[in-house]
Amino acid sequence: MRKKVIAGNWKMNMDLHQSQKLVSGIINGLGKDTKAEVIICPPFTSLSEIGSLLKGTQIKLGAQNMFFEESGAFTGEVSADMLKSVGCDYVILGHSERRVIFNEPDEQINKKIKTAIVKGLKPIFCFGELLEQREKGETMQVVSRQVEKGLEGVSAEQMKNVIIAYEPVWAIGTGKTATPEQAQEVHSFIRELVAKKVSASIAENIIIQYGGSVKPENTGELLSQKDIDGALVGGACLKADSFLSIIAAT
Repeated sequence: MRKKVIAGNWKMNMDLHQSQKLVSGIINGLGKDTKAEVIICPPFTSLSEIGSLLKGTQIKLGAQNMFFEESGAFTGEVSADMLKSVGCDYVILGHSERRVIFNEPDEQINKKIKTAIVKGLKPIFCFGELLEQREKGETMQVVSRQVEKGLEGVSAEQMKNVIIAYEPVWAIGTGKTATPEQAQEVHSFIRELVAKKVSASIAENIIIQYGGSVKPENTGELLSQKDIDGALVGGACLKADSFLSIIAAT
């Protein structure tokens, strides 16, 4: 049985004081018998302080992005070593907002994924189709391309440290959610892709999360699907009670 993994992507929300308050609420409300792996991904400005607060808890710390170079004249960027130094275990890479708003191509995301793995961070590799692409019946074609290019050169051994997050772009922050059947269809396709590209055993064990307007009301039905192993949560993770409800649904 694959473990359920629930990750909260705070995006550009929460100053330091707000971050401390939210994390305290999550820590205090999380039962010790929680079965899921729980990851929170605050903004860069809160990582160090939140990393300290999470010490001794079962909650893991993740970042929302990183650059693939170790150091240098890259104003505004953050390296894998920097993230490790403040306690990060995970990093979100390839999120649709990075792709669409900041024009990150598959090739750059691939470099980031490989750097993260080498540096000891576990990437949460995101991808998904636009509404226009789904309406044209291009979902599987788009997903296949993003998986192929994003994971190019990643070995079977390295794949053990990768989490995949399928996020249909049309469902992110829109209130629209893929039906459990729609999500399952794509998750099953992704697992088959990994089996062909890497190995059947890796595909069987890799965690594939769903993301896109995940909330307490739809988590249980989504996670009941055979190939959906967790959720990458956006807006619903910004309140301790709703995030805890999502975790409890696992």
